[in-house]
Amino acid sequence: MLATTFGAAVYGVNATLITVEVSVIQGTGTNVVGLPDNAVKESLQRIDAALKNGGYEQNRKKTVINLAPADIRKEGSSYDLPIALCLINTSGSIEFEKNLADYVILGELALDGTVRPIKGVLPIAIEARANKVKGFILPKENTLEASIVNNLEVIGVETLDEAVRFLKNELNIQPTVTDTREIFYHTVNNYEADFSHVQGQENIKRAMEIAAAGGHNAIMIGPPGAGKTMLAKRIPSILPPLTLPEALETTKIHSVAGKLGIAATLISKRPFRSPHHTISDAALVGGGSFPQPGEISLAHNGVLFLDELPEFKRTVLEVMRQPLEERKVSISRTRLSVEFPASFMLIASMNPCPCGYYNHPEKDCTCPPGAVEKYLNRVSGPLLDRIDLHVEVTPVSFDQISSTRKNETSAEIRARVVKAREIQIERFKNQEEIHCNAMMPAEMVKVVCEINEPGKALLKKAMERLGLSARAYDRILKVSRTIADLAASQEIRIEHLAEAIQYRSLDRENWAG
Repeated sequence: MLATTFGAAVYGVNATLITVEVSVIQGTGTNVVGLPDNAVKESLQRIDAALKNGGYEQNRKKTVINLAPADIRKEGSSYDLPIALCLINTSGSIEFEKNLADYVILGELALDGTVRPIKGVLPIAIEARANKVKGFILPKENTLEASIVNNLEVIGVETLDEAVRFLKNELNIQPTVTDTREIFYHTVNNYEADFSHVQGQENIKRAMEIAAAGGHNAIMIGPPGAGKTMLAKRIPSILPPLTLPEALETTKIHSVAGKLGIAATLISKRPFRSPHHTISDAALVGGGSFPQPGEISLAHNGVLFLDELPEFKRTVLEVMRQPLEERKVSISRTRLSVEFPASFMLIASMNPCPCGYYNHPEKDCTCPPGAVEKYLNRVSGPLLDRIDLHVEVTPVSFDQISSTRKNETSAEIRARVVKAREIQIERFKNQEEIHCNAMMPAEMVKVVCEINEPGKALLKKAMERLGLSARAYDRILKVSRTIADLAASQEIRIEHLAEAIQYRSLDRENWAG
């Protein structure tokens, strides 16, 4: 006797349907084939206990459980429920009115038959709909996430018994339906942190507005308590709202990583990730024997904030260089190669020296000679080369902190950022991989960021007087193009260049004394 249904496996951020076949033949014993990992092999013990505790008869003949295609590895506990239902169907004691092969079925079984939630549900639901599967039977806690995908029956069950009764037509379970667009547009701009809460720091707010408008990476240098972290946390609130496709892609990544939580639905706000400086290389970029997305992929379409940048291990910072350029992460293993998207804004912060008070207007730096330069050298030149704005942050005075003056809200700043991004979208409409000024390659900078003779003279004088490095040239042009876009100017004027030049602090030869 043979029973067939569908499970699924997730590789990268995409899913593949897995055919679950259970056949009963002459002999004894139960075997699982099709490259199962230990979690899948151990499922037989969980399933056996769940069937006994649920009062279901089991077949005593030889049972072969095949997970096809047999040449790709299957991992995790999500195959418990489909295997259990196929075993019940082949026992001969129960007949299902509904066809098992019409459904994708996933869920981990507890020993008492309770169905536990799984991860990676959204890409599986998308793949199920693409393959014109009728429905998706899964743990009830995961139904909101799966219901993001329309034209698919999403059936949530809490126990193995509920799934059996549903398939026997003894229990009517209404499919979970979610109005994805209503939820998305209702919550898309609901940020708790707002720039109106920040007193003073007008020049830093301006720099963050420029960074958001052009998608530029930025680093803030300043003493402890100057407000670097507070400002960074508010950057997602001034970025353009997520589009529905961006929200779907972001949710897929968090679903695969198991970061959505119970009863989660579509992510409607840009992510903000702030890993601790003790993070490992694999945790930042992704990896493992069965590759999982890292922090830079979880920050896709949002902000990755690295607080106290020089405290991160040098190897951790260096592995970011390629993703910053290519906006994706490729991870290769012997049997598997996956790709995770990683298009994010890098926002970093650092103290100017080990004690934190170099160039402080009131406190004296206590670091020995050479310590400042040594501290700055912890961050490599190639990484700084990929950061467009270097912003010096100074402490806020008492008068600014105690001021009752109404500050500009994030919504007001976002409105200007969105207008600038619309100009860039029109500019790059024929470039599939370029959406903002920060993504421009060097050859395009010469065309898009053309400056007049007075502008060239100013830039030449700035590079000579301030000791700016050659790598600063393209960055200054990109940032000045964004400043011009914020001013709705077709050409880059001298004032735009002048403002961009001041955002290259760390390129000055004598900055560290």
